[in-house]
Amino acid sequence: MSDIDIARAAKTERIERIGEKLGIPEDELLPYGRTKAKVSYDYLRSLEGRSDGKLVLVTALTPTPAGEGKTTTTVGLGDALNRIGTRTAICLREPSLGPCFGMKGGAAGGGHAQVVPMEDINLHFTGDFHAITSAHNLLAALIDNHIHWSNDLGFDTRRIAWNRVMDINDRALRQITVGRGGPANGFPREESFDITVASEVMAIFCLATDLADLERRLASIVIGYTRDLTPITAGDLQAEGPMAVLLRDALMPNLAQTLENNPTFVHGGPFANIAHGCNSVVATRAALKLADYTVTEAGFGADLGAEKFFNIKCRKAGLKPNCAVVVATVRALKMHGGAAKGELDKEDVAAVKAGCANLGRHVANVKGFGVPVVVGINRFHADTDAEIQAVLDYCAAHDTPAVTCTHYADGGAGAEALAHKVVELTEAGTDAFQPLYPDDQDLWEKVRTIATRLYGAKDIDADAKVRARFKELQEQGYGSFPICMAKTQYSFSADPTARGAPEGHVVPIREVRVSAGAGFLVVLAGGIMTMPGLPRRPAAMDIHLDDQGQVAGLF
Repeated sequence: MSDIDIARAAKTERIERIGEKLGIPEDELLPYGRTKAKVSYDYLRSLEGRSDGKLVLVTALTPTPAGEGKTTTTVGLGDALNRIGTRTAICLREPSLGPCFGMKGGAAGGGHAQVVPMEDINLHFTGDFHAITSAHNLLAALIDNHIHWSNDLGFDTRRIAWNRVMDINDRALRQITVGRGGPANGFPREESFDITVASEVMAIFCLATDLADLERRLASIVIGYTRDLTPITAGDLQAEGPMAVLLRDALMPNLAQTLENNPTFVHGGPFANIAHGCNSVVATRAALKLADYTVTEAGFGADLGAEKFFNIKCRKAGLKPNCAVVVATVRALKMHGGAAKGELDKEDVAAVKAGCANLGRHVANVKGFGVPVVVGINRFHADTDAEIQAVLDYCAAHDTPAVTCTHYADGGAGAEALAHKVVELTEAGTDAFQPLYPDDQDLWEKVRTIATRLYGAKDIDADAKVRARFKELQEQGYGSFPICMAKTQYSFSADPTARGAPEGHVVPIREVRVSAGAGFLVVLAGGIMTMPGLPRRPAAMDIHLDDQGQVAGLF
């Protein structure tokens, strides 16, 4: 059976029943149909004062076309923890339409470790992304309208720092011109689009603790500069109020369920190589108050998603992770060890051993944050016993527990061994989480620390203009901000073709952007794009409605 066939065959429970498993009263759920709902603000406020359960992060080695199954493992682990008797909630991001219709396809798990309703989650779901897109573009429209009528705030139209967004990959919109057609259409200027999941509004949405914090953060967005380089904020334009109105309902976390009818919050979805790659603080905090264990994920490999989870989300929200799972597959390790994609179904123990260098660096990096680690080997049908043993031997030699999982084929039952190991590690109480760098470290040195400590780089480099911008931001009071590194997800370096664990490279810093509302600086390295393009054959070409009017081709 295909993933979508498995999802459609699932016996879902009404969302009120899923809420009961976490103790959420039916009246505190706002249903969107029978199988999904939002949790009310009143109920979220009632949770204040409760103690937190254990927080488990699922991350992975560097992504490859072979697939790693991070979301699948997150779901499988959550199901398994419930199977062994803990009350567990899962926290995931909402998929972006860009990857769904671009290269990746759907993103709600796979096999017998999925979250449903799968089609809804991958498409419009509860409309959160549309609200974020609208709020972002409302601010853009207000900026151009203000300049058209008076420009009392003194915008230097060469230094507008707010573009537009949409949640579809479209390279043609990376650089455009707006305001053409005469005086009635405003002042012509260069403009650009990002994908919605790269929006600062998305980052703010996922870091805000409540509506008041959301509005405060929106007001802090730097939207442009005057001719004397004085920053202008969304608050100066009085834009935070209408933006918050558009986001009011969206900020309530979404509750869904796994195939095994376990509660799953699916909320927010910033990209991990452009934004911080984590689901919303609102959802995570709610799960921690309601469950013994909360299992969440962070996007891409541990050098991106986990690093930002630790250095940005945990720092900003006061979260303390108790354990981390680093997902690995034999197939991905082979690719990092030099095997070609077309040869992955053939046994190649030597390539697996060579590829373990990538896994080892990710494990060491996560341990460097003071978080206990277990490697979850997501087993594929073609993996041989010798290849699996090579990974187990490598982990044992590096004093790291490793567990083989078959949740894709067997659901929660296939991840019970991993669940028991997670409980063992968390109950041991050896976690001593701390971010990689202190708030007061120099901005340039924060970037260097990430590159040298986590990427294996020799140094970072930038031209004089970018270095001057770092110094300027330090002097303007942004020195305490954490860094959100935007680089390729396919390598520890800025070169997407450099697999394995490259060392001694120099990370080129191209640009630094202020995300004052989110409370971090975005540092772009190499050729990373904030508006992806579609591949030669987009996933969209295989997505259609079948004869029964059902979505086909999403997986």
